[in-house]
Amino acid sequence: MLKPKVVIPQQFIHEQPIHHGEEFGVLCWNTQKLTETQNFQRVLADVLANYPCLFLLLQEAKLSTKSNWLLPQWSYALAPNMQTRRSTYGVLTASQYAFTEAQARLSHKREGMFATHKSYMLSYHSLAEGGSLLVANVHAINFVRANQFSKEIELIKAEILGHKGPLIVAGDFNVWSRQRRLRLLQFCRSVGLRQAIMVDPHHIKTYRQHPLDFIFYRDLSLLETSAIDTRTVSDHNPLYARFKL
Repeated sequence: MLKPKVVIPQQFIHEQPIHHGEEFGVLCWNTQKLTETQNFQRVLADVLANYPCLFLLLQEAKLSTKSNWLLPQWSYALAPNMQTRRSTYGVLTASQYAFTEAQARLSHKREGMFATHKSYMLSYHSLAEGGSLLVANVHAINFVRANQFSKEIELIKAEILGHKGPLIVAGDFNVWSRQRRLRLLQFCRSVGLRQAIMVDPHHIKTYRQHPLDFIFYRDLSLLETSAIDTRTVSDHNPLYARFKL
């Protein structure tokens, strides 16, 4: 396993900003490195047909060096955490809005079991009336002590704390203990984030009865949510939220 290169795999083809009063959907999904399988692509197409969205936030995405990105009409950027000669893995943010900036980040610490980093993506999307929406797509570090988990979350906080305007923070946070869950909630309070409470929460991936996946938001109106049952694909189900700017 090779350490990821500095170069971020990306494709930016959209120019339109987000307008005040506009509605948009966000789909967040830990894909268990199955993004290139036919089954995943079939199910994703079905989900997108029923839950229209303009932001797609994937964790454990896989991009092959020899194949095209599975949604060629979407802009995207990947924050790698693992890389081989054939494939790159990490968190992927895709959108049908313009990207003004995409910043890939690696956790400072490596995970104890696999000695690999986790990654997260900070992407900025322009607003027609000025400013930007910041989207943080996070796969939080696992297999470390709670205090180290907290330090990594604080690094994300330092990056987004100065942002003035709407904010979405979503992903797989690996909060499988009460300590980790409390530290995540403290982080949310400190930056003014609210949790998008899912309809059908029993479809959310849990470990030790703790949900792992979340969508948080700020300065947006939440219109609709759903945890979508797709158990034939990944070991996680996707979360969906529809917002109004």
